[in-house]
Parts: sequence; C-alpha cells; structure tokens
Amino acid sequence: MVNTAFQNPIEDAVLAPAADRDWWRGAVIYQIYPRSYQDSNGDGVGDLVGIIQRLPHIADLGADAIWISPFFKSPMKDFGYDISDYREIDPIFGTLSDFEILIAEAHRLGLKVMIDGVISHTSELHEWFVESRSSRDNPKADWYVWADASPDGTPPNNWLSIFGGSAWRWDTRRMQYYMHNFLPEQPDLNFHNPEVQDAVLDIVRFWLDKGVDGFRLDTINFYFHSQGLENNPALAADERNAQTAPAVNPYNFQDHIFDKSRPENLLFLERLRQVMDEYPAAAAVGEVGDSQRGLEVVAAYTEADKRVQMCYAFDFLAPDKISAGNVRTVLEQFGHVASSGWACWAFSNHDVVRHATRWGAGEPDLTAYLKVISAAMMSMRGSVCIYQGEELGLTEADLALEDLQDPYGIRFWPEFKGRDGCRTPMVWDRMAIYGGFSTAKPWLPVPSEHLALAVNMQQGDEQSLLEHYRRFIAFRKQHPTFTKGDINFIDTEGDVLAFTRRAGNDQVVCVFNLGSAPATLKFAGTEPLTGHGMEAAAVGGNIELPPYGAWFGRAG
Repeated sequence: MVNTAFQNPIEDAVLAPAADRDWWRGAVIYQIYPRSYQDSNGDGVGDLVGIIQRLPHIADLGADAIWISPFFKSPMKDFGYDISDYREIDPIFGTLSDFEILIAEAHRLGLKVMIDGVISHTSELHEWFVESRSSRDNPKADWYVWADASPDGTPPNNWLSIFGGSAWRWDTRRMQYYMHNFLPEQPDLNFHNPEVQDAVLDIVRFWLDKGVDGFRLDTINFYFHSQGLENNPALAADERNAQTAPAVNPYNFQDHIFDKSRPENLLFLERLRQVMDEYPAAAAVGEVGDSQRGLEVVAAYTEADKRVQMCYAFDFLAPDKISAGNVRTVLEQFGHVASSGWACWAFSNHDVVRHATRWGAGEPDLTAYLKVISAAMMSMRGSVCIYQGEELGLTEADLALEDLQDPYGIRFWPEFKGRDGCRTPMVWDRMAIYGGFSTAKPWLPVPSEHLALAVNMQQGDEQSLLEHYRRFIAFRKQHPTFTKGDINFIDTEGDVLAFTRRAGNDQVVCVFNLGSAPATLKFAGTEPLTGHGMEAAAVGGNIELPPYGAWFGRAG
C-alpha cells in the first residue's frame, strides 16, 4: 500500500542545516518522470501527490536529490516539454500547494529538489507567443525567432527539426516563418533579445523563491542561433553520429554549427549563474545535445564556476555499448578539455532506450551485468543521474503502434519507436493492479515482464538489483574520494576497466570486469574495501575478477 503519511510542511518542517554550496558535486540525482511514477487520484496519470507518497523509496535508495521532469501547465503536445505557463502547475499533476508540500517533504527526508527548466522554447499557446505572432510590431514581436521566406517561398535556410522536417513553420498571421527545433507547437525563444533573457531569469527566481534547489536545464545548448541564418554544412556519411537523434533521422546529416551551441550562450549562462548565486545553494545541470562537440560544450558551460555547475552530454546515452575502452576515452577526453569543469553521468533517461535493453541484450546474466556497470558509473569522477526504474533493471517496453503517445515515435515508426518504451509506469507491487502505479488504466501500458521486477519483489533480497543500488550508494558515501576525488586510469586489456580515485592522501583503486568471462589484472599493494557487495579477490599480485565482478581497495 502507498504510504500517505507524509509530513505537513507547516507543522512539521525541519530547519535545514547550513547550506552546502557544493552539495551537487558528486551527488546522486534520481530522475522522476511524473506522468509515470505514481498516480494518487485514479486517473491513470502520475502526479505530485503520488511523488510525495513515494519519496521514502528514493530516500531509502540513498539519493541526494530528485529531478522532476516538467509538471507545468501545458497542452501536452510533448508531454510537458511544451510549456504554456511557467508559473502554474498543470491540473493533471496537481496544484502549487501540492508542490510546496513536495518540497517540504523532500527536504525533511534529506533530498534536494531540482526541476526541469525548459526555457529554449515554449508552447505555441504561451501568452508570449500568442502576442508575438499577432503582428510584426507588437511588444513581443521579437521574442521568438522569426524570418522572412526565401524568394521562392521556402524556409529561410536548411535547418532541421529534431522531430523531423524543417525547423521552420509558416505563420499566416505574420506572413513569416518561425523557428522550432522540436515540434511546430514548440516555437523557439529569441535569446538575442535581452527582454527574453530577463523574463526567463524571472522564472528562475520564481521557482528558487518557492524553495527548489536547482534545475535540470533542457537543451541548454539550443538557446541561441546565428542571426545570419546561414545554412548548416553537410556531414559526410562516415561523420554522422546518432547520439542526439536516432540514426534514421536526417537531423544527423548536418553539422549544427549555426542553429545551436553558439558562443553567445556563454554570457547568458553567466547571467543565469549570477541569479542562482543569489540563493544559498542553487545548482543546475545542463543537457547538451551536440553529436560533434558534446564534451567541448560541456567543458565551456561548466568552466571554473562561472556558468552552470555541471552538464551531461550523450556519450553514455548513445546506442554504442559501454566498454572499458570508451569509458576511459570519454573521461580522459573530458578531463583534457574540461579540467575545471564537472560532468553528470547517466546511462538512461526519459529520452533514450533503457540501458538494460540498449546494452544488456545478449548478456548471459543481465542482473550481474547491470550491477557492475552501475558500480562503474557510480565510481567515476562526476555526479550521477539515475532514471526511475533503473534501480529495478526495467527493460525497454516494446509497445504497439496503437499504444504510442510520443509524436517522435509516431513520426519515425517503425524504425524508431520513440520514447514511450522508457516511459512506462513504475512498478511497485507485483500483485497489485497495474503494478501498484494506478487503480485506473495507465496512460501507457504496464509491461507484464516488468511486474516480476517490482519494488516489493526486490526489497530485502540482498541479491537483487535494488538492494545493490542501495548498498553501493551507501558505499560511495562512506568514501568521499568517490564524490570529489580526481581520477587516473590504469592500463588494462579486454573488458577490464580500472582507475584510481584520489582526494588528498586517500586513494581508492577501482577495478571492474564488464565482461561475461573471468579476468585478471596484475595489481598489488591494496587494502581491500568492503561493503559494496561486489565479487572479486586479490591473489598474490593479481586481482581475480569473476564475470561482472569488481574490486575496490585502498592503495598504500
């Protein structure tokens, strides 16, 4: 049964300790997709009260913070990423009062609260866009990216939308095109206009005043475009990278140097940081979608505490399977280009195929494989983002076309089935209707294969993936070297990944066998660390690793 005994924020609020401005560095952040987490009112859609009811699960996991995907007022063309009012809660999720209770209860449980800042674009129903499109000379005429047609009536350039087709939509009121990097119902704001920047920063202040601890900034590198509207150059076939968009999407055919990742964004991010620094310990993590220069953009955006605190690129969210070699390559490249920056690593989120399927398909022991790669992620230098259900080992749901809700998947079906497969409801109770998510038919189906992975089936089972996540997060917190230390890689072969984490005089050796066959690493002089639950043994001068095993030791 869902626990409804959360505290009253007025009667039972707990005074927070002195603010730690550095709390985000090395934090474990748990992402909640609110439509699919917990339905409290029986309408088949998750809501804020449902999140409140399930906060103890996240606190028990050991997370430091939650990131909640959008819950703002929206026509739901892109399920909340098309916002029509930044200061209102959409009724399907609840009320502003519900959110205030959520913040208070999260803080009581020791959880920071981060919310999705979707500021690169709005809904077409937002009052700003309604006014902007009404004429070419209204007060908000320049708040969005408008351009005249080419002489032959076609769009002003070759820029493409991630959701397919041109990034330009003709508007008959203004007799101009407006830019949309995503759906046509999501017009892009014009950040070259200082009034737009001021309005966006006012929204940031509004939510910080409500008590949020920070933001996940959606599409952070999409804020600015080149005012020259130059055509993006083409990429050769062997240069195309399917990190940001699926391989079947022609968006990958261009080098997106004029429609995003523009240098003008750096000054705006400095303005944003100045606003956040007005508050005790606000922090932000930015989503960088750039298949050609992702790590370089992350480096620039997180440089020397001038802009956002941390960012993530799509290196570990891409289809390519994680390996010992690419982990080393990505982290060493990041250390080279962003020596003063900070990354936030994730293997899954609401936009990509769950990694249990993306990487785990074909592994002879999926649970053991998920344990070792999660341990590797939580041992790397950087912060960590865990997507709801990842701690249960949920696989990607294979949905029928008639069950799809995502316009992205409907547009590219069947070669790309969209994002609904990773957004199906959380499963709490194997025997309860719809896995304990709702008493009504959910907005997306609950896959039958997920029921055996429900929270109540794994809780208390020391061999389960859920208990592994709890145990390893606790282990991580016992050794501050993991959260803030430097990283240096050890030469290995095959599926063995090894590195040291060092903070001051404390050095921890971390060794992982990402493969399904036993492996050996010649390494001596370590005092074994316990409490992580992973299997391995030191024999003489060797570390003997079973399939999917890991070893941790304190170097002498």
